[in-house]
Amino acid sequence: MTTPLHAPVDPSVDHALRLIVAGASTESTCSTELAAGPWHFDALEGYGPGSSMGDVIPTGSPRQGELPVAYREADEAELHERIRAAKRTLGDRVVVLGHFYQRDEVVQHADYVGDSFQLAGFAKKHPEAEAIVFCGVHFMAETADLLSGADQAVILPNLAAGCSMADMADIDQVEDCWEQLADVLGPLDEPDADGRVPVIPVTYMNSSAAIKGFVGRHGGIVCTSSNARTVLEWTFARGRRVLFFPDQHLGRNTAKAMGVTLDEMPLWNPRQALGGSAPADLQDARVILWHGFCSVHRRFTVTQIDQARAEHPGVRVIVHPECPMEVVDAADEAGSTDYIRKAIDAATEPTTFAIGTEINLVRRLAAQYPQHEIFCLDPVVCPCSTMYRIHPGYLAWVLEELVAGRTPNRITVSTDVADPARVALERMLAARP
Repeated sequence: MTTPLHAPVDPSVDHALRLIVAGASTESTCSTELAAGPWHFDALEGYGPGSSMGDVIPTGSPRQGELPVAYREADEAELHERIRAAKRTLGDRVVVLGHFYQRDEVVQHADYVGDSFQLAGFAKKHPEAEAIVFCGVHFMAETADLLSGADQAVILPNLAAGCSMADMADIDQVEDCWEQLADVLGPLDEPDADGRVPVIPVTYMNSSAAIKGFVGRHGGIVCTSSNARTVLEWTFARGRRVLFFPDQHLGRNTAKAMGVTLDEMPLWNPRQALGGSAPADLQDARVILWHGFCSVHRRFTVTQIDQARAEHPGVRVIVHPECPMEVVDAADEAGSTDYIRKAIDAATEPTTFAIGTEINLVRRLAAQYPQHEIFCLDPVVCPCSTMYRIHPGYLAWVLEELVAGRTPNRITVSTDVADPARVALERMLAARP
């Protein structure tokens, strides 16, 4: 039996936010509005309070209809019981998937919990389920629809749960980029004497189905933070250059670790001609990075790491590769959410961990591993704005709708997009680290 280093940790970010708002906690938050139910923001423009609240949301982004008052007014205990009862009634007809970054009140009801790579696989493993309820964000539900059976309904409990990073690369911008690259590099589908084409597109899982379809049509592949290196190795074997989007930091950190120099990684700004680069820079490039980022991981800084080391001698700092390069360089290790979880699980001696990733996962790990001291590098409680839009009230609603024979919030991808997107996703699933 392990001996806890400290008092039990409450993994609930919601509870922490309520204490902050009530003045009963010394912690701080980036927005006190986070303590309110997300239905207060469903009709408003923007991503909602949290890490992405300063990002510009595209016009026409999905909105969630009004949640019935019974779910808005129910307390936590009632919602949990309604969710459990609905799941018992539905049985194998439904499978609930929960991303690591979901609030603890939702994760506890998931049949599977994982990162985007793992959940993409779980979506394929239950052909008997009539419905897949995806507690994550929009692009993840689209991916589940692509990989599940045609007769299975994929449901996103809150349609407003998008992703600001995914929104930073839209299909029109990417198509325009591809045309400009062809002007500089020549026909992009013609292999050279070594059998390699000028450019192969790689999109991070955090992108729309339309972007995944583009990648599939042009010989490319999808990656996740778990298999990004494997995917780049696959790509370099087939192409002279990589067009990597939408997250510049994952692309830069992964390629740098593989020996690609910063001079060989120009940044493509879709609002500028040739992305803001000279033709010679694109000719010499090995990885062309899209100007996108994760607002959660951009909050982490070298100063935070320095402070953690000063206050906790011997601390082990692990950050997500979506963090800026200087943060990854200053950390002891960088890896996907699953890497972080496994690293903590494998630690045999009591250890102090400073973790640079989304706060819901960090608090859950701190509660699960009381033999260690685990804290978030960012001292401000600021969860992912869009992951936090999924609330147990929405989960109870969609499950009870399914019990009543109705299918709310179904996410579907059109055939013309789905077919090439599946090609890119199947390549991703085969590219195991």
